[in-house]
Amino acid sequence: MNEDTTVQTTPLTQAEFAALGTGEVAYLKPMTSEELVRIFPQAPQIQPGLQLFALLSADGAPILVTDSRDAATANAWEHDLRMVSVH
Repeated sequence: MNEDTTVQTTPLTQAEFAALGTGEVAYLKPMTSEELVRIFPQAPQIQPGLQLFALLSADGAPILVTDSRDAATANAWEHDLRMVSVH
């Protein structure tokens, strides 16, 4: 018996694509304090020239900003988030 297994799919909307992995996946982005303020204008003013690490959800929303990669990684593990590499 030969069945047609073709599946019709519709493309994901931008919002649906952004929500993929939310609550399950996070990524770490090294940045300076100047980049932080530019990317997240709502962030409080902090000392210029600091090296920071932002833990971001799958959709790019900030979860945590810290000056320690280890602290960001520990926070991801604590919340059962799978960290992925983004290139």
